[in-house]
Amino acid sequence: MVLSSQPQPAPSAQLLDFLQQRLGLSSNALTLGLRQAELEQAPLPVVLWSFGLLSLDQLQQVLDWQDDQE
Repeated sequence: MVLSSQPQPAPSAQLLDFLQQRLGLSSNALTLGLRQAELEQAPLPVVLWSFGLLSLDQLQQVLDWQDDQE
């Protein structure tokens, strides 16, 4: 479990699209991750990684993509 003391913003539609289109995450995996991220108030990519739905390499790809978006 990844508990955060700060509420996390909802993931953007672009992030969700990246996870499904580029990384091939299923809609079921995404639904689980979204529900758990909200419950834990944790960033979605970290929750997906902690559940084994993203590899460490994929997590790095997401973080790099997020950096490029800013």
